[in-house]
Parts: sequence; structure tokens; C-alpha cells
Amino acid sequence: VIVRSFKEIEGTDRHVKSASGTWESKRIVLAKEKVGFSLHETTLYAGTETSMWYANHIEAVLCVEGEAELTNDETGEKHTITPGTMYLLDGHEKHTMRIKEDFRCVCVFNPPVTGREDHDENGVYPLLTEEV
Repeated sequence: VIVRSFKEIEGTDRHVKSASGTWESKRIVLAKEKVGFSLHETTLYAGTETSMWYANHIEAVLCVEGEAELTNDETGEKHTITPGTMYLLDGHEKHTMRIKEDFRCVCVFNPPVTGREDHDENGVYPLLTEEV
């Protein structure tokens, strides 16, 4: 049994702040736990815009606080995401998040991330693995 709180993750290597300065993530379950997914609490900051493309991962996101506009960059379709709304990037869609008010969400990734990932110039998380 693993029991871990967001509070104990703050300030550790599991508390990742993006190079872009648009988000931070507390990564509560990572690849090293060997459970087949990773689980994060991520906050994107009000007034920011982040373009992403999870070419190597499937991501499910559940908004628990704030508001954002999600744009599917491939179709132009826009969605308002508010608390209680989930979105699933099941087709590796390129997308942009425009944050209207601090946006806190719980994210699940498959395959799991290692905790060292940040978006590259294309908005992609590299497919990193844990050293054995």
C-alpha cells in the first residue's frame, strides 16, 4: 500500500515546474511505482496559454478548480472546461489550453511518466523510462 499526500510532495523532485512557467505538477504516482499509469495534480496559471501534444502518451484530465478553454488544434473545436468536467486525449490530439482562472486538475498518463518530463518545442513529453 502506498499512501502519499500532495503536501509531502511539495518542494521535492516530484513537484515539477515547467520551463515555460505556465504550469506546475505534483506527481503522486510515477513509473517507478510500476502500476501502469501515473497520477498528477497539475495547476495551470490564469492568463497563460500552453500548446501540448502527447504523441507518446494518453492523458485523462479531470478539472477540480478553475476554468479553461481547450482547443483541439487539429479540428479547431473548442470546449470550456470547468470543475467536474473531464477530457480524454485518446487520439494523441494536439491541443491548446487557454487558462481563464487558475486551473487545477487531476491527470492520469499511460504509459506512466517518470517525473522528469517537460514539454519540448513541439509540446511533446518525451517517452522516458526508469533505469533498472
